[in-house]
Amino acid sequence: SNSRLYWLNSSFSFVAVDVERTSKFIDRRRNMSLSVKKSGGKKPGKKTLLRFNIDCAKPVGDGIMDPTSFVKFLHDRVKINGKTGQLGEKVEILREKNKVVIVAEAPFSKRYLKYLTKKYLKKQQLRDWLRVVNSGKDSYELRYFNISEENEEDEDDEE
Repeated sequence: SNSRLYWLNSSFSFVAVDVERTSKFIDRRRNMSLSVKKSGGKKPGKKTLLRFNIDCAKPVGDGIMDPTSFVKFLHDRVKINGKTGQLGEKVEILREKNKVVIVAEAPFSKRYLKYLTKKYLKKQQLRDWLRVVNSGKDSYELRYFNISEENEEDEDDEE
């Protein structure tokens, strides 16, 4: 089996090639590339769920904030894949007494929740009295600004 093939190479000269050897080489290369493609694919596995808490106990206890309107605000404003209001199964927003709980598939940013919370406070004109404080790895808390310290300093200046 001495089959030869002639073709014109880049320097415009005819080259004789052994067809059987070339086809075996090509088959080996093809098998190697297929094995790389098979092992390099993503494996379907569990999707990691992130759980974030926003504690609104102090302002809700004082009656200046309604957690239901906050949940609705988050539901309307959270963007998933660049679209608002279409949370689907990726994000779930719940209310547990004075806490708002967000359960989301990764990737989802805790910082994005702080941004939206500040935006809600600004809309409700509560941003001057309340601030969003990190209270744990996966939670925020709404606290009042410490105005009492400023009042004490003012009283000391008057005396």
